[in-house]
Amino acid sequence: MPTTILLADDHPLLLNGTKEFLEKKEYHVIATAIDGNDAYLKILNLKPNIAILDFDMPKLNGLEVAIEIKKNELPTKVVILTLHKQESILNEIGHCIHGYITKDSALEELELCLETLKKGNTFIGNKLKSSIHFDTDDKNNIEQLSVTEIKILKYLNKNLNSTQIAEELFISKRTVEKHRSNIIKKLQIDSSKQNALIIWLKNHPEVFN
Repeated sequence: MPTTILLADDHPLLLNGTKEFLEKKEYHVIATAIDGNDAYLKILNLKPNIAILDFDMPKLNGLEVAIEIKKNELPTKVVILTLHKQESILNEIGHCIHGYITKDSALEELELCLETLKKGNTFIGNKLKSSIHFDTDDKNNIEQLSVTEIKILKYLNKNLNSTQIAEELFISKRTVEKHRSNIIKKLQIDSSKQNALIIWLKNHPEVFN
C-alpha cells in the first residue's frame, strides 16, 4: 500500500508544489490544510501515515499539532518544514516529531526523509545537522542518530562520563545509558569490547567539526 500523507502549509504555492512533487513520486496525498487546526482535525479523522507540516501556520503551529498527535497517541508520524532552525523543534526529534527539514532544501531531501521514516528512523535535514556542527560524511549509519544521541556523542568526545552528561542534559543517568546503548546498535559497534563507544570515537576523529 502507498504511504498516505497529509500536507499543511498556509502558502498555497508551496503547498501545491509539494503535493505535485509527492504525487509524481507515487505518494498518496489524502488531504491538505492551510492552518494547524484544520490539519489536526484531518489527521484525527484520516490518520495518515505521515503529516508534513509547515512550522509557522495560523491557529496551531506545526509543533503544536505534533504535540497534540503525540498526546492523543495517534499513529501519524510528523515531518516539520521551516525556513529557519528552531531549537524547540530539534529538541522534539524522536519524541513528537520524526523528521525536520528546512524549506530551502525540502524537495531535495523530502523523499529521503520519507523513506527514512518508513524504516522506523528519524530524519534531520543536512543543513540542520550542519548547524549543530555534525559531520554527515561518516558511513556508519550516523544519519540514524537522534539529536540527543548526537549531543551525547559530543559530550563523550569531551571525556564526560554518563553522570556528567546526565547533568548537562537534565536527564537521568539511566536515560543516558539507554541512549548510549542505542548509539552502539545504530552505529553497529561491537559491544563486547569494553568502552566500545569511546574507542569508536577515537578511531573516528572526523565525526565532529
